[in-house]
Amino acid sequence: MELPQFSALRRHLVLGGLTGVAAWAGRAYALAAKTLTFPRDRGSHPGFRTEWWYITGQAAPAGADKRKFGFQLTFFRSRIEDTQAMTSSFAARQLLFAHAAVTDVQGKRLLTDQRIARNGFGVAFASEQDMAIKLRDWSLRAEGKKYIAELPASTFALKLQFEETQPVLLQGNKGLSRKGPQEQQASYYYSQPQLATHGSLQVNGQSFEVAGRAWLDHEWSEELLPPGAVGWDWIGMNLNDGSALTAFRLRDNNGNAVWDGGSLRSANGELYTFNRGDVIFKPVRRWKSPLSQANYPVEWIVRTPADFYTVRAVIDNQELDSRVSTGAIYWEGLSELIDSNGNQVGSGYLEMTGYAQPLRL
Repeated sequence: MELPQFSALRRHLVLGGLTGVAAWAGRAYALAAKTLTFPRDRGSHPGFRTEWWYITGQAAPAGADKRKFGFQLTFFRSRIEDTQAMTSSFAARQLLFAHAAVTDVQGKRLLTDQRIARNGFGVAFASEQDMAIKLRDWSLRAEGKKYIAELPASTFALKLQFEETQPVLLQGNKGLSRKGPQEQQASYYYSQPQLATHGSLQVNGQSFEVAGRAWLDHEWSEELLPPGAVGWDWIGMNLNDGSALTAFRLRDNNGNAVWDGGSLRSANGELYTFNRGDVIFKPVRRWKSPLSQANYPVEWIVRTPADFYTVRAVIDNQELDSRVSTGAIYWEGLSELIDSNGNQVGSGYLEMTGYAQPLRL
């Protein structure tokens, strides 16, 4: 049984989006450039409104089995400003959410699940010392240069380990990533591309030992979306040669870019950070969701300083309905990366928000 206070907050989140409650305080400020330190900055930053830890990737069974899977797991933390002064241990000062999904490429289907709980009582927590997050029966933790995720769900289960093969990638200006024309529209943001992945993946009771590659993002902020932005388009791609490509744009209701950015790090570690105007997303083919009626571009031409890439979803229906936790409907799925010569040069995840309804952050 939910307490009335938590139930009201949950209703507000469902109606208003992931961190609509953050708008109550109106205390956004410009973030200062700083040196991110690890393992501390792998942990939680509860003084900030919004934070997420995000791992996506693809994996396949060894041997003759030709199946391929995409997977994503995301843990969110939201600071509730109006409850910070409350002394009750039942006060929902921090809320934790999580989404997980498996793309069954052969079966052409997406399996999803989600969790929500307030911080505390041993049910949910996010450590400030290092990456160690628990949300009911789901968890993500770091052990040295390895990350361990365990997420049992009703129609699937993930029990995966991810090992670093490259140094951390600091996005933007050494980890300070601008998201709009004003200085407060920014986040602290780092990535861990090219994670060597292995473990077990279960789909509808059938278990597979799998191996593959993954991508980790960790981001925290006070204010992320500039005025007029309704959502974003983002890609995180592991290239076959060991490079890592990030590209994003924040988009208004007419589909125009409000801000854009990203980076390319070569296999030998050379990092090129994109400037505003360097990245252009051009939709090629769309898919209409029977659930939300949203029209998602499931194939794009993405122009970057490195190349003109085609980004193509491996299956069209990779829409996630998270209205019972974060309140949002969005598209996030396994996609191929094809260069301007028509060669598949990598794979990763495409994320599109704000198509079914404006995203509120």
